[in-house]
Amino acid sequence: APSVKWFAGGRLNASVNCLDRHLDTGAANKAAIIWEGEPASASRHGEERVLTYRQLHRLVCQFANVLKSNGVRRGDRVLIYLPMVPEAAVAMLACARIGAVHSVVFGGFSAQSVADRVRDSGAVMIVTADGSFRKGAVVQLKKNVDDAFKFKDAEGRPLCGSVRKVIVLRRAGNDVNFDESRDAWWHREMEHVPAACAPESMESEDTLFILYTSGSTGWPKGIQHSTAGFLLGAKLTHHYVFDHKDLDIYWCTADVGWVTGHSYVVYGPLANG
Repeated sequence: APSVKWFAGGRLNASVNCLDRHLDTGAANKAAIIWEGEPASASRHGEERVLTYRQLHRLVCQFANVLKSNGVRRGDRVLIYLPMVPEAAVAMLACARIGAVHSVVFGGFSAQSVADRVRDSGAVMIVTADGSFRKGAVVQLKKNVDDAFKFKDAEGRPLCGSVRKVIVLRRAGNDVNFDESRDAWWHREMEHVPAACAPESMESEDTLFILYTSGSTGWPKGIQHSTAGFLLGAKLTHHYVFDHKDLDIYWCTADVGWVTGHSYVVYGPLANG
């Protein structure tokens, strides 16, 4: 320590381990994500969506192609600023599929937090939504992103100067400003890409994601997680700590913007099928 390396020389892809490896098994048509969200519908339940492993794989491949068609390449950083919707997992796994490094920002954070994390990570793209629902109110995520572009450093340089594209998910239906030279709608981008995307072969120690500390006790620090070590840790702990069985329906209370959400909303459960 602190220079520990896991499986040096090995190669893998995290999205393959979470999706492709299940497609020739009985898990292919099994629910991968069961989602319920705000606002409540006419029934006593809220919105409901179920994605099978096969359906999730298709969406991930499509969005991976959206990333590539917008110039995102292996090693590039992509900042994800989304509500708790299935597309958050899709965006994360799509980054992993093409070897881009995702950095998820909790949807409750401010425009300043977005700008600070873009500056530190050098993100070339932001994936966000028009808005999100929280306790019946709409959180203006796209406006926060627009405001993040206004922040500058002490020398007058924009903190978000590295960002070339903003992909916007239509979620809350609120009105947003749209910069045609920079912004693009998620659903429109998905219409024009194929549903197959070959995964990048990644080194075990290649970075899977960067996740920032909350900043409550000082400047937020970007923590880098490598691919194989993190994936194995998430897979093993999900299986043994939570006593996972194949037919279980498992729920993680955490937001995907925190490492618990990375480990036990996305990578651990999906790797375990």
